[in-house]
Amino acid sequence: MLFTRKSATEKRADLKAQLSDGKLHQFPGAFNPLCAQLIERKGFDGVYVSGAVLAADLCLPDIGLATLSEFTLRGQQTARVTDLPVLIDIDTGFGEPMNAARSVRLMEEAGIAGCHIEDQVMPKRCGHLDGKEIVATAEMVRRIRAASDARMDSNFCLVARSDSRGVEGIDKAIDRMKAYVDAGADMIFPEALRSEKEFETVRKALDSPILANMTEFGKSRLLNKNELENLGINIVIYPVTTLRLAMGEVDRGLDAIVKNGDQNAILDRMQHRKELYELLRYKDYNKFDQNLFNFEVQDTPME
Repeated sequence: MLFTRKSATEKRADLKAQLSDGKLHQFPGAFNPLCAQLIERKGFDGVYVSGAVLAADLCLPDIGLATLSEFTLRGQQTARVTDLPVLIDIDTGFGEPMNAARSVRLMEEAGIAGCHIEDQVMPKRCGHLDGKEIVATAEMVRRIRAASDARMDSNFCLVARSDSRGVEGIDKAIDRMKAYVDAGADMIFPEALRSEKEFETVRKALDSPILANMTEFGKSRLLNKNELENLGINIVIYPVTTLRLAMGEVDRGLDAIVKNGDQNAILDRMQHRKELYELLRYKDYNKFDQNLFNFEVQDTPME
């Protein structure tokens, strides 16, 4: 907000450069803007905003119930507090190809660096669940073309997510992903691959950058940074990790209060007030305010 230094244009250029530098870049998921600031402080390369997390934050299942306006607002709130590029999930684009185009334009206007759009039908479901349905390749190509054409900034990163591995198998999934690149996708997100071998197969088949999803309790083994880098992956997301950590501690903490009647036994598991204020840059805001209001208003008699 007041103390970010980079413009949205600069952050998009940063993301574009990450896709071609030959390194693996880690994008943890931020379940709120405060978490995004902590991700930046820890030295990560970018921030991810998960549709599943946004839905869960609203106490909704990940089946496409959260709206475009809710996604846009959360994306804007997150992007404005960090100098890192923010990549956001926009599910299936919220409707027909024209809706996908409008969704991309709104995300760009919100200051976000890139988004991914998937080839599921609506209502969609979590990519690591069984029973998914996908649209025809031609339909997804129309989505991607419309989304790509809607961009004002050529550095806005359009990622095509394919859920086809679990529906059609790896070979047909690769055919789809090649078509998505031809339609204008800057990066491919092959969802729910089953093994390192499948990541390797996709990497060899595609010339475009590749995103890996290392979500817990899913279809894919949790590969570490070195393994992913050796496979030639460009970006890895940890979409739900921070939410799961936070909610796990909330769950255990509330149990402790029920059991003990107070919080004394769990204080050492909490973020201290001092740490929170440092993360919020309380002193910077205070300094900014004092510099503005560094004068006294003199009393003057009424005439």
